[in-house]
Amino acid sequence: MNKGAHCNQFYSYLYSAVDSNPLSIYVMHPFWNFVVKFLPTWLAPNLITFTGFMFLVLNFLMLAFYDFDFNASSAGHQHVPSWVWVAAGIFNFLAYTLDGVDGKQARRTNSSTPLGELFDHGLDSWACVFFVATVYSIFGRGESGVGVVTLYYILWVVLFSFILSHWEKYNTGILFLPWGYDISQVTISLVYLVTAAVGVETWYQPVIFHLLYRDLFTFMIIACSFTVTLPMSLYNVLKGYRNNTLKHSSLYEGLLPFLSPFLLFVLSTIWVIYSPSNILELQPRIFYLMVGTAFANVTCKLIVCQMSNTRCQPLSILLLPMTAVVVLAITRVFTNETLLLYLWTAAVVLAHIHYGVSVVKQLSNHFSIFAFSLKKPNSD
Repeated sequence: MNKGAHCNQFYSYLYSAVDSNPLSIYVMHPFWNFVVKFLPTWLAPNLITFTGFMFLVLNFLMLAFYDFDFNASSAGHQHVPSWVWVAAGIFNFLAYTLDGVDGKQARRTNSSTPLGELFDHGLDSWACVFFVATVYSIFGRGESGVGVVTLYYILWVVLFSFILSHWEKYNTGILFLPWGYDISQVTISLVYLVTAAVGVETWYQPVIFHLLYRDLFTFMIIACSFTVTLPMSLYNVLKGYRNNTLKHSSLYEGLLPFLSPFLLFVLSTIWVIYSPSNILELQPRIFYLMVGTAFANVTCKLIVCQMSNTRCQPLSILLLPMTAVVVLAITRVFTNETLLLYLWTAAVVLAHIHYGVSVVKQLSNHFSIFAFSLKKPNSD
């Protein structure tokens, strides 16, 4: 992040968001207003945000331990213990609650800053892969489950649904919060608890006629994205175009935020299709983690540009070494494809963490604040 290009622009930044979801307005916001009253006023909002994110990471690691290859829910395999599903349901709801409470705590303590919004949405972009991969363990990849390639494309539907909201804001200056997020978080938290009570065998049975639960799961995600999220995003941007209020008038500039995510999708899909060892079948969890983390890195850079009112960069630098990695894999120059995937995933995770820490440090210094404390740095 270039301090001269971005940091100074944050001084004039004002957060603007619209939440029209009835579930959020009439149920969750009153609940979050109730919860925030119990939090101590010395508790930093960013610490709340980070704690919620870590609950999702904990879910991902917990299910990775008991179901690394997503076979545990299949018939004939040792299933995930019931207490793990109870914990997953509680942790998921806690993460969702803390994600809703952090902003209220910021306003309550008069500590709202652009860093808080960037921290919140930046972690949300990374949380997508942890959330999707953990949910996958409910159905698994058995006969009544979802194939790893199908889940790969479902993951991309979720990722593009996420970036749509920030593409809207990049063009309109307003963040229109998607309806699907609140509905999915409440539903999945309940499904984890139901799974603990009735067992994964329940999901083997058809919902009605020959429609399996896995088909309903797939249909709901895709239908929500293409019948709610995408149409609403297009409507909001077109409305801004008609009212001549868009921040970027040319079609090229308006669509620029999609270039790097699209190229990431192309590169990862080429690897999936032409993998000599069928890497997605061998290491689905690690491949999802690699894709989700690379996507989060691309998205965070868009969020920075969107908040600082600067131009989105056409190409993420991370895609250049990834292109080399994919070429090494599909041409069999690097014969151990699994090792290559692990090395590249580690590099992507470390690069993303480094980027995040660097941005947080720069903004903390710029605004003379601490990221995880309401105390002010010494003036000297």
